[in-house]
Amino acid sequence: MFADFSYEARAIAQGCQLVAGVDEVGRGPLAGPVVAAAVILDPQAIPEGLADSKLLSAARRDALFDIILRQGLGVGIGSASALEIDRLNIRQATLLAMRRAVAALPLAPGLVLVDGNDPPSLACPCEAIIGGDALISSIAAASIIAKVTRDRMMARLGQHYPAYGFAGHAGYGTAQHRAALKEHGPCPAHRYSFAPVKGTWTRPA
Repeated sequence: MFADFSYEARAIAQGCQLVAGVDEVGRGPLAGPVVAAAVILDPQAIPEGLADSKLLSAARRDALFDIILRQGLGVGIGSASALEIDRLNIRQATLLAMRRAVAALPLAPGLVLVDGNDPPSLACPCEAIIGGDALISSIAAASIIAKVTRDRMMARLGQHYPAYGFAGHAGYGTAQHRAALKEHGPCPAHRYSFAPVKGTWTRPA
């Protein structure tokens, strides 16, 4: 099932010129940042095949990533680091990443649509929509931008910390990742507030 632009179209018809979709990726991993994206689509150039990024192949996500950047009216990306996650907690760090993504947009939206049920506090109206990444085109586009961005960030982290295989699992708690943690201990990219790191190791000062 593909997302569609009808929700945004209704808001535009009611006088809201710019509608941004926001989504995040990376709440659950044991390492790496949480990443959010905000996307304002051009109503005259909606990319075909927008859907929840988890339902798309890596090749399709990469292709749509380039199309969204090329055809969209605005894309903003924000993240919160593992250190910020440990300091703030994952919920607050996720909301921070969303605010940073919206702030990074080149145009100020009149309405922000966020996937889920926990919207950030913004200067403009913001509506949370459960399952929005599968239903609403701009949120689906944001989910793709966030997913591809974070996967690439984790691949780069994997080059700095090759023992953990970050490129293969993006920091999630796979058996391979947990085995590497047990053997090598955590690196600075790990979330020390998350089990199984929490209670076993302390982040260096």
